[in-house]
This record gives sequence, structure tokens and C-alpha cells, in this order.
Amino acid sequence: MNIKTTVGIVLLACSACWTADSVSPLDVKLGQWETTVTSNIPMPAIPQEVLDKLPPEQRAKLQERMKANQGPRTSQSCLKKEDLDKAMKFGADDNSCTRTIVTSSRSKQEIHIECARGGSKQTGIIRIEATGPDSIKGSMEFGESGNRSANFSSTFTSKWLGPACKDK
Repeated sequence: MNIKTTVGIVLLACSACWTADSVSPLDVKLGQWETTVTSNIPMPAIPQEVLDKLPPEQRAKLQERMKANQGPRTSQSCLKKEDLDKAMKFGADDNSCTRTIVTSSRSKQEIHIECARGGSKQTGIIRIEATGPDSIKGSMEFGESGNRSANFSSTFTSKWLGPACKDK
């Protein structure tokens, strides 16, 4: 699973975007949120002889991407009222994932996720806790099988920045 998918999952999970009659959305403020994700994504080792064969520009780009996938990442998103009233998605029209809410309250939620993409299957659990109306923390644990096999985990924190959303 790539880092863009991971960040997308976290941002949308933090937005608590889902409904069902028995599901309680998280009790959080609407507006601009900032999320910091720290991931443990295993990076495949690239043999030195392969790196040595790459042109310097391509090698630098690859090393930059690998470095960018390590350490915390911070991004901002806007949470609107209508976001609390629609199904959680991984992007605009991603129908490759099914989401099942395992537990739900105004302060905690646990979601089981299964995705099938490109010959691989990813399964995981997202745990979200609203520690207050202006802060969220959580964790994700995913496994992937199929074309490749990998496990990764992430933790995240989100803080409310204010009621007005910034344009992208």
C-alpha cells in the first residue's frame, strides 16, 4: 500500500465520514484540521548494484522518495457537516474497499477495512479516539497479500485549527 493511500485513509478516517442508524459520529468540531501521521512502512531493500546502475537524477529521486516515506507527515483537511453524514471513502469513487464499523461511540470508533487493488488484498483496523472536540488520535494496522506481502502500522494525531476552512 503506498503512502498516498495511507495518508488518504488517515485523513478521511479522522474526518469520521460515515453513517448508519446505529453509528454515532465522533463528537468533534467542524472546520480546518491538521493531521500528523507517523508510519511504519517497510521499504524494500534496493541492492547497491541496482542503485549504481541508475542515472544520478533518477537515483536522487528514488532516494528522496524513500526518505519522504519515513518520519512524520503533516497535512490539513476540512471537515464539513455533510462529511459526517456520508459514507467513509478512500478518495472520490473508490469502490475497491469495504468498511465495517466494529464499534462506535461519540468518543471512539473502530473500523475494519478490506480493499482489493491490483492483484493484492489489504485488510486492516483503524482505531480512532476523539480526546476532545478539537483533538483526535488513532492508529491503523494493515496487512497486504497477493502480488506482494507486507504489514504496516501508523499512528496519527489531529488537531482542530479553526472553524474556517482554507482553500486548497
